[in-house]
This record gives sequence, structure tokens and C-alpha cells, in this order.
Amino acid sequence: MMRPIPLVNVDQMRAIEREGDARGVSYAEMMERAGRGVANAVLTSPAISQAKSVVGLIGSGNNGGDGLVALEHLAKAGWKGRAYLVRPRPEGDVHLQRVRNAGVEVYEAKRDADFKVLDEWLSESDVLLDAVLGTGIQLPLKPEVERVLGHVRKFTPLPFVVAVDCPSGVDCDNGQASPATIPAQLTVCMDAVKIGLLRFPAAELTGQLGVVPLGLPADLTALQQISDFVACAAEVRSWLPERPASAHKGTFGTVLGVAGCEDYIGAAGLAAEAAYRSGAGLVRMAVIPAVRSALAGRLSEVTWLTLPERDGGIAEAAAQSVLDHLERATALLVGPGLGTAPATAGFVQRLFSQRLPLPPLVLDADGLRLTATIENWYEKLPSPSVLTPHPGEMSGLTGLSTAQIQADRSATARRFARQWGHVVVLKGAFTVVAAPDGKVHHIPVASAALARAGSGDVLAGLIAGLLAQGVAPYPAAVAAAWIHAHAGLIAQTRMGQSASVLAGDILHAVPDALTRLYNREETQDAVRVIPV
Repeated sequence: MMRPIPLVNVDQMRAIEREGDARGVSYAEMMERAGRGVANAVLTSPAISQAKSVVGLIGSGNNGGDGLVALEHLAKAGWKGRAYLVRPRPEGDVHLQRVRNAGVEVYEAKRDADFKVLDEWLSESDVLLDAVLGTGIQLPLKPEVERVLGHVRKFTPLPFVVAVDCPSGVDCDNGQASPATIPAQLTVCMDAVKIGLLRFPAAELTGQLGVVPLGLPADLTALQQISDFVACAAEVRSWLPERPASAHKGTFGTVLGVAGCEDYIGAAGLAAEAAYRSGAGLVRMAVIPAVRSALAGRLSEVTWLTLPERDGGIAEAAAQSVLDHLERATALLVGPGLGTAPATAGFVQRLFSQRLPLPPLVLDADGLRLTATIENWYEKLPSPSVLTPHPGEMSGLTGLSTAQIQADRSATARRFARQWGHVVVLKGAFTVVAAPDGKVHHIPVASAALARAGSGDVLAGLIAGLLAQGVAPYPAAVAAAWIHAHAGLIAQTRMGQSASVLAGDILHAVPDALTRLYNREETQDAVRVIPV
């Protein structure tokens, strides 16, 4: 299994590199691997498969050194390379000599006051490497650097922009950015993603993220202390259940879903179909007659458990019927579109107060709201369950304001996952998934395509489907959130924009997201690992 991609702040990254150097991977070797990885990222990007010319904006520090190594490798691969020195390099810089020996043209910004050379090079290049400033910068930028970056940002049309470790001018801790920062189509990070790149406004400047492994020992103390990670395709794929040719429907488990009311009929259908699309062998939905009548003709594969109804929702007495039908269920989903009628609140209280063994549980939407009214509710759920609140629901569960929750989403999810003993999926831009042991995975996707009614029902169904197939709660939650996010991106691409994407479009894109996973088609993923 691959090492997870760390999500770190600047001080953590410095500690990792410092310990790596002490353990025998020198800073010089890290720079070689970084630059080679950037070059490989350029050479393997499908968006620029026909490109053959590159101009690098080169700074005076290590970030500029990474850029020079990348230019050298691209030149040796047959590219026309140019290095534009935004700030002077150190006297006798070996990397500068190496790019010259490889045939790369070099020019200094201080000799180009009117940007005539820079403009000519930009107009003749397919790719622009942004290697001016690294992760340790502080805003505001120095005037001479801001002047060059601001000029390039306004240049049209810009070449395809590849940022080295981060777009120059981004604060990699808090996500703030200089107005002169050049938006990248691809940002190639070194060994770890910096936390500021998953915060706004920086997140809108990074484009796709690539990660170059620096070959550091996996047992570094500084790495072992990291508890935040970025989900990627290789890791998600390692968690997916095998699908042997000898399988039967029982091999892939049974989801029992409790969902829907007269006012929210569609939620049950979205969750049921998502559970099937994740690979579950059988999905049975426990619903009131109105929901069954509306959905049965459309969802031919779903089996039904009809529950008594009261006031348009599930009656309190229905709890016993659900408990009586748990024998074959390998996952239980409670909440999508359930409604909050008093009788349904009574149903939820009775369901979780029986102290009977329950299968792995996903608790979503109204299920969360109603469960939160039960004293010490988190002690009455199977452990660990998967809870899927959006910030408003998280506010109801915790007593915190949504502003407090959004101020540090990772810390909030981690705190309450530990306190409750359950997996917390805090939905929103860059969904975070927290385990009771303190580990947190971040989904590196923020898209308005996912901000639609019913989107959460699809996610809940995906998690339940993976749980039913035997995936443990935490990896099931991370994998489902990753698949859901990428299905949203696929749906957005199909539509050509995000405004018209519906929850059903996300659902219908799930098979394509899974196909990419199984076929290892990762060049279009939100984060991809770059070979060195």
C-alpha cells in the first residue's frame, strides 16, 4: 500500500526535509528529485501533450533551483528551454551552468526593464514554469518580484502554467495570495501538499495538484507525527473490495436504507441507487407507502420494506419492523430525506435505544438532526458509525456556530470524531473525513457542481454501499467522498459548467469515476502522484 500524501504546514515541511537530510537524503538530492518530478509532470500532462517549448520564471532560492533542474531535464528531452531570472542566482550556481550546458537560454530581469524579452519568450512558449517563490514566503511581496509576476499575470494569452511547489505569492499556511500571483493549471508539490493550497483564495490559483515523492525514509519522526492527509486515487483504489469472478450477490453485502418522507421522496432513490453503483450486492429500502409508490417503477433493482406512516413520515412503531429485518443487512443507512415529524423523531429514538447489535451505520441529514435530540446519542450508535453532517448540521450536533466550524474544519472534525468515537465526514468545499484516532483525510475538490440538493444523499448511499461490501468505516468514508467529488467534476465537464449539474448527474457519473479508479486513469484527478 502506498504511503498517504501528507498535508502539512510550512514548519512541518521544513522539519521533514531537515530530518530527511540528516538521514542521508541530502537537500541537493531532494532538489534533483523535485526538478526531475516537475519535468515528468510536464511531460506526462495530457493537456500539453504536443508542447515542446518552455520558459521558466526563476527565483533566487531553492524553488528556483527546482525550476532550473526541471528546465535541464526538459531540454535534454528535446524541448526548447529558456530561463528568465526574476532575481539573481547565487554566484557560481551549478544549476545555472547546467542549464546553459543543456542549451537553455538565460536572461536576467534586471536587463529587461520594459519586459521586451520576457514578452517575446512568453509568446513563443507552450509552457510557463513558475519557480520564483517557494513555500516560505511572507506577504507582501518585494516590489521587484511583484512587478514581474503582475506583468506576467496580465499577459495574454499565457502559456500553460505549471507552478513549482506553489504558485509564487501564495502563503502556504493560510492560503492568502498576492494580487500578482499567476494562476496555475498545474501545481507540482514536493512530497506533501501544503495546507494553504486547500484554502481560499489560494485554492482557486493552484489548478490540478501533483505530488513528487522525494524518496524520504517512511519512518521519519516528522512524517510519523503528521495526522492530516490528502486522499488520492492510488490510496482509494487500495481500499476498494475485490470483485472475483466467482462472486454472487451475497459476496457484496446488503444495504438496508431507512429514508424518505412525503416531502423528500427523491432522497431515498438517490441514496439507494448510489449504494448499488458503489458495488453493493443488494439494496433494500425501508420506506413509507408514498415513497415506495413513487420510486418502485423507476428503481427495478431495489427491494422494499414498507413501513407504517404517520403525518407524512415514518411512524414510531416502525422501529421494530426495521430491527426485525436487520439479520441479513451488512450496512444500515438512516437519514436521507427522513423529515423531522414528531412520529419520525420517536422512530429514531426507539431505533437507537434498543441496545441491540446493529450493522455498520451511516447516519445522514435528518437522521443526524433527530438523533442529536437523544441524550448521549453517540453512545447508542454502533462504533464507529459514519456521520455525514454539513456545517449547519455539525452546528446542531456540537453547539458551535457555523463560523467557528468553518474557521478550522479539520480541527473541528478531529475533535468531535475523537469525542464521539465515530467517523465524521464534514461536508463542503474540501470535505474532511476524521477518524476517532485523530487521523484526517482531506478530499482535494471544491466545486459548485457538488453544492446541490440531493448531492449528500448520493454520498451517503456510496458510503453505505462500501460498508456493506466489508470496507471499514473510515476508508469507506474517505473512498466514497473521493468518488463522489470526482463524479461531480465529471458531471461538470459533461455539462460544460457547474450551474446545471443536478444530484442525479453526479450519481450517473459515479460509474465513470470508478472506471478511472479501476483502470488507473489518473491524469485528470484532482491530485496525482508524479513518478520521479
